Order: sequence, then C-alpha cells, then structure tokens
Amino acid sequence: MTVTVEPGVRTVGKRPHAGPRSRRTRTSYGLFLLPGVLAFLAVIVVPFLMNIGVSFTQWSGIGSPKWTGLANYHQLLDDSEFWASFRHSLFMVVAMAVVPTAIGLVLAAALFDYVGKHFGSRTAAVLRACFYLPQVLPIAVAGIVWSWILAPDNGALNALLKAVGLGSWQQDWLGDPDVALYSVMGVMVWVQIGFPLVIFMAGLQRVDPQLYEAAELDGAGWWRRFWHITLQQIRPEIYVVLTWCTVAALKVFGAVYVLTKGGPGGATDVPSYFSFTTFFEKTQVGYGAAISTVLTVIILILAMVGLKLQTRADDAEEGNRA
Repeated sequence: MTVTVEPGVRTVGKRPHAGPRSRRTRTSYGLFLLPGVLAFLAVIVVPFLMNIGVSFTQWSGIGSPKWTGLANYHQLLDDSEFWASFRHSLFMVVAMAVVPTAIGLVLAAALFDYVGKHFGSRTAAVLRACFYLPQVLPIAVAGIVWSWILAPDNGALNALLKAVGLGSWQQDWLGDPDVALYSVMGVMVWVQIGFPLVIFMAGLQRVDPQLYEAAELDGAGWWRRFWHITLQQIRPEIYVVLTWCTVAALKVFGAVYVLTKGGPGGATDVPSYFSFTTFFEKTQVGYGAAISTVLTVIILILAMVGLKLQTRADDAEEGNRA
C-alpha cells in the first residue's frame, strides 16, 4: 500500500497537520475577506458608533455639539410621540411578518402540494412569480400607485365600491386617522407576501415526497398534510422569515414616507420616520440619534432571538434525522 504525502504537510501517526501551504491558504482567504470587512467597518460600525456618540449631545447639525449625557434618553422615555410611533411599528410587524408568513405558508403549500401536482410545475412557478412581483417593484413606485388607488375622490377603490353598490363604505383611506394605519398595513401585506412564499416553496423542495404520498394513502386531506408535514418540515424557514420580516417591519420607512408622511396627525408615524423628522425637520440631531440607537438595539436583540430559535430548530431537525 502506497501512501502519498503532499509537500508541506507532515504526518504524525495518521493525522496530518497543517503545514506552510495550509497557512498560506488561510492567509489568502483572509485577504479576500479584507475588502468586505473594511466596507462593513466604514459603512456600518463607524457610523453606528458616531451615532451613539451624537445621541449623548444636544446638536442642531451646525456648530459644536453640547454634551448632555443621558438627557436625550430620559426625554425619550417620557415622549408620548415616540411610544405612539413604536405602537404603530407593532402593527407593522403584524402586517409585514405575521400575516404574510401565515398567508405565505398556505399559498406555498397549496402551490407545491396541489397546483404543482394537478396543473404542472410551470403553472405553480408562474403563480409564484406573480405573488413575488410586488417585492421587485421599488417601494416608491408601489406607494405612488397605491396612493392613486386609495385616493378619496377619484381613487380606484372608492370607484369600485360605488360601482358595486357599496358607496357607504367609501373612505378617505389615507386621510382618516381611524383607517390610515390599516390602509398602510394592507399595502404592506400586499408588498411583503411574496417573500415568505418564495422561501417556503424553496424549503418544501427538500421535504421527502414520500411523506406526502404516505399521508395521502392513509387518507389524510390537504389540511392535515399541511399541519402535520409541511409546518413540521419547514420550521427553520419559518423562523428565518419571521426574523427577517420583523426586522424589516421595525425599520420600515419608504412606504410611510410615500403614502402618508406619518400622517394624518401622526396616525401612521413609525420610529424610523419619527427619527427622520426629528433629524431633518426639527433639527434635533442628538435626540434623533437617540431614537435611532434605541431602534437599532431593539432590532439587534430581536435578530439574536430569531437566530437562537433557528439554531434550536436546526438542532432538533438533525436530532430527528439521527
């Protein structure tokens, strides 16, 4: 039996140890990572640290900042407008994470387990692309289109309601404080639904088809297959989608800016837009930085919780396979 030993690798017993060539390989990998690390530091880490520093000051953006310590954070705790905007962001979490995830799960299972089998994979792919289309559209374009649809006088939605005899349901959808937030939520459900659908359909590709076939032979209907097979098999994808969409909901800005600009009367204000107006309209840069810092910390905590849940789901899945 002939054993070939590569130059630069020495063996002790049967376990090779890294030689100069392996060290050079690791060094070359580090060089490839260096541009990304420098970009991350320049674009993310340094601005965030500067933002934290500014949050301890009183500054209008001109002149020298005045050190105020924790005054901005104390003001934040007593600011009813901030807490109102934070409550609105919880509604956005429902509209952009909870509802799209639930609808995306049902649609993905229906397209994969029913439409794909009875109408072909091409039909399922076309429908999947149609649902994903709002994700491709720039949010500014989507917002302008929906502002036309929801316009109070000549909007398509009010015209449709009047045409079908439901004129009493007509509303100033984006101008009434009682319905504006729900209108924005409806738009965001439409925008967001394609992302969970695509992720879940990709996850279903790795599910053993024999599980569905065995359940169908045992007389399980579509809903029971969905509940006992689909949900159990794609739990890692569910955690990923919920984490990603929750973070997106907490930092949503473009849709609110285009549709309502936080109005009417702050009814659709969210922390990111509240920070923006505090920065640039009220020129309270230190206070706006404090709002941004708190929002960033909340997002980081939620992301870490989501990653922890995903890791547990992956470990549980590996344990079941073993």
